[in-house]
Parts: sequence; C-alpha cells; structure tokens
Amino acid sequence: MRLVAASDLTVAELAELFTAGYQGYFVPVRVDEAALDFMIDAWDIDLARSRVALDGDDRVGIANLAVRGDRSWIGGIGVVPAARGRGVGRALMEAVLAEAPPIVTLEVIEQNEPAIALYRSLGFEHARFLEVWSLAGDVAPPDAEVGTAEPRPLGQEGLPWQRQDRSLGGGFERLETEGGAAIVRVTGPRVSVLQLRADGEASARRLLQAARGRGESLHYVNVPEGDVASVVLSVLGGTLELRQHEMIRTTALRNTA
Repeated sequence: MRLVAASDLTVAELAELFTAGYQGYFVPVRVDEAALDFMIDAWDIDLARSRVALDGDDRVGIANLAVRGDRSWIGGIGVVPAARGRGVGRALMEAVLAEAPPIVTLEVIEQNEPAIALYRSLGFEHARFLEVWSLAGDVAPPDAEVGTAEPRPLGQEGLPWQRQDRSLGGGFERLETEGGAAIVRVTGPRVSVLQLRADGEASARRLLQAARGRGESLHYVNVPEGDVASVVLSVLGGTLELRQHEMIRTTALRNTA
C-alpha cells in the first residue's frame, strides 16, 4: 500500500472513491463530482494535504483534511469494503495528521466503535455530542411574524465545522423573528437549517416552523446536544436520526526555528 496526495486525482475520481469508501456505512453516503466540488470550496478541504491509499493501481481509501489557520477538520475518511481491517484507515489518519495544524476535529457516529477506538488511540478526545434531526410531518404556522433579511451568516462561535460562517457557501436565506434568526438553504423539497440563534423555545419554534413551511422536509445536522433547537424539534414531532461524537486532538505548535 502507498499513499498519495488527493490532489493527484481528479475531483470526479475522488468523489467516486469517497462514495465507495462509505459503502455499507451506518447511513447512506453518496457524493458526486458537483457535491465534492462544493465541499472542497466551502469547507476549505486541502487536497494537497489530504491522502488517497493505493493498493497497486487500485484506490482503496481516502482521508480529507480541511484547514483554516491553526485549526483543521477531518472532512471524511473512508476505506472500500475489500480493504477494511488491514490498517488502511490508520495509515490515512496518521498521514493527514502529520500535515495538520495543532487543532484537529472530527465527527463519528456513536455506534462506530472501531473508528472511535482508532481516533482515541491517535489522541482524540470526546468534546460533545452532536445530533442529526429531521422533521417531515406537518407543523402549524408560527404564532408570530417571521420575515426574511439580508442573507448573511449569524456570526456564532463554537459551531461544528460544516456550519461555521466560512462553510456556508452561497444560496441560503436568513429568517428573522423577535428573539432569533436562522440561516436555511432550500434545495427542491428539502430545507436544511445551517445556523439558528434563539433566546428561547418560543423564538426557536417560530423559526423552525417557518423553515419547515418552505419545503416538504426539514433537516438540521450536527446540533449540539441540549441545544434549544433539539428541544423544539422533539416537541414538533421531529426524528432524532443519529448522534455523533465530536472529537478533538490538540498538539503543541511545531518548532519551525
């Protein structure tokens, strides 16, 4: 097995490998060239520091590393089924960590015990639980006005990587009501909540009701456990699809003198 920079491959080849690496995963994962292009651009994935594992001429694994200053994020790691259990995932992780800034975060589904054990052995620690919610049932309209405003991020601190201001890309809307605001993206019948700020359950409820009304189903990925949005989504009949560990690894700054 040898490792090469992900930048040696085309985006189409990387998308095909990414999808193959998640075959049989806990939830369906399929990434096409356009989706991966968006991820690379919006999430600051550094292809020169990301790695692909090769077994002969066969591509058997991929690990994406996103970088912003002294922070980085593992933007997906997958190994094709035929190559699992052979240390490919560890080799990929060790390679990207060698290229990473001092602070690295990742998310892993709580049922994925082998991956959690691997990450812990590499120095990652649990930071918090993140929840993935969906809401497909009908909900009542909000009890107070929810309007739109200039589509700009909320400027919140401590958000998971994919929902930080720099990760949003374009094509989103901003909803506002008394006591809160939300950033949503509507893609056909699907409404994705990207950010939400509310001073209580009432304002969060209005925003989520208004967002749900813009499509056929609402989805909110990586909501910190205990967030007001989780409470309201449960009351509205939402489904908690899964929970993930957000894990963090912090190392000393390299001495470049």
